[in-house]
Amino acid sequence: MVASLEARDTHVSRVAERDVDSLARAFASVRAQTERLAAPLSAEDACVQSMPDASPTKWHLAHTTWFFETFVLEAAQPDYEPFDRAFRVLFNSYYNGVGEQHPRPQRGLLTRPGLDTVLAYRAHVDRRVLDRLGRGDAGTVAAIVELGLHHEQQHQELLLTDAKHLLACHPLRPAYRDDLPAPPAIGAAPALRWHPYPGGIREIGSDGTRFHFDNEAPRHPVLLRPFELASRPVTNGEWLAFVEAGGYADPAWWLADGWSTVRAEGWTAPFYWEQRDGVWHEGTLGGVRPLDLAAPVVHVSGFEADAYARFAGARLPTEAEWEFAAGPVAVRGNFVERGALHPQPYAGAASDAPVQLYGDVWEWTQSPYVAYPGFKPAAGAIGEYNGKFMCNQLVLRGGSCATPATHVRASYRNFFPPAARWQFAGLRLARDLA
Repeated sequence: MVASLEARDTHVSRVAERDVDSLARAFASVRAQTERLAAPLSAEDACVQSMPDASPTKWHLAHTTWFFETFVLEAAQPDYEPFDRAFRVLFNSYYNGVGEQHPRPQRGLLTRPGLDTVLAYRAHVDRRVLDRLGRGDAGTVAAIVELGLHHEQQHQELLLTDAKHLLACHPLRPAYRDDLPAPPAIGAAPALRWHPYPGGIREIGSDGTRFHFDNEAPRHPVLLRPFELASRPVTNGEWLAFVEAGGYADPAWWLADGWSTVRAEGWTAPFYWEQRDGVWHEGTLGGVRPLDLAAPVVHVSGFEADAYARFAGARLPTEAEWEFAAGPVAVRGNFVERGALHPQPYAGAASDAPVQLYGDVWEWTQSPYVAYPGFKPAAGAIGEYNGKFMCNQLVLRGGSCATPATHVRASYRNFFPPAARWQFAGLRLARDLA
C-alpha cells in the first residue's frame, strides 16, 4: 500500500458520514472541468513546457489521474493492475514515498504517450474510481478522493497559468481563447480607503468544520497589533505610477534579494506588460489587450509587491492579519467560473469591509510559509503534499480569477517563492496603527 489511509483525517475535517453520491457527482464535475479547460489547446500546445516551473497541459491531465490511480485505486486494492506501469514514474510529481519521478524540467520531452492516450487513461481511472465509490465500503476512500479533487482544482489553475506562459512565448502571441469578454468600462478605480482592525489575541487556521489542507491546521492563537488594511487591491494605474517614477531602477525600495533579481532578470514592469506605440498593454488569456488602469495589477512577484508597498508608504499584510480581516467576509468574487480569466476592476458599491478579498488576484503577504504550531504531516507519501515545501516561500491568500470558487476559504494558504511572477498574484496594502 503506497499511502496510509489511516492518515486521511489530517487533511479533512469529517468525512465518516460523507454523502458518497454527492462525492461521486463532485468527482465527475471536477474531472470534466479539467478537460474543458484543456480543450482550447491543441495537442501540440498540450505537450510543450515553456520553463522548468511550468508543466505541459498533457502532464497536468495525466498527473491528476495518477493521483487517483495511486492513492485511491492502488492503495485500496493490493492486486490493482495499473493502466500503464510506466505512468507510475512518468506522472509522479514529487512523492518520494511512491518511487522515482521523471525530472520536472524534462516534462516537455514526454511526447509519448500522446494526448489521446492520456485522455483514455483519464476515462479508465474515472470509471474505476466511480465504481469504487459505488461500493458499500466507499467511506474508506472518501477522504482521499476529496483531497484528490482539491488537488485537481489546484492543477486546473496551474493548467491556465502554465498555458498562458507558454502562449506568451510564441512570437504571434496567440490567445488561449479569442472569445473571452473584455472587462467592464468603469473609468477610474474607487479611491483607496483604509479599514482599521484592533489588536489582540486572535485565532487563525481551519476550525475543522469543512475540508482543509494539512497546512491550514491546527487552529491557534496569534497576537495582532492594531493595523489597517486597504479597501481593495493595488491597481494597474497605481502600479504604472511606480514604473514611471523609476521604481524598478531605484534600489531604495527593494529587499537585497529582490534588487539582485531585478538586475539579473532585467525587470522594468510586471510580467506580461509591454508597450506598443508608446501605449501600455498586457498579455491575457484572451490575447494582448490595452492595460486597464482600474483593474488589479497582476503577475507581480513577492519582491515587487514588497517594493511597491514601501514606495506607497505602507507594507504587505501578514497572513494572520489577512485571515482575521477576511474571515467574516463571504467567499464571493471573480473566480474561474465567471469566465473572465483575468482580474476585473471593482464595479460594486462602497463597502464597510475590504472588497475583492476573494478572486481576481492572489494577494502576497509578508509571512514566510512555515508550519503552524503543532503541525504534523500525515503518515506515508500523502504527508509529502505540503510540509516539505515549508522553506524559502511566502504565503498568498484569497484566490484568483483562475481559481475554482469551491476551492478557497479564509484559512487557505497558497505559497510561492518570492521571485515567482507567472501566477495570478497581486497585492493589497497594510499599515500599522499607532
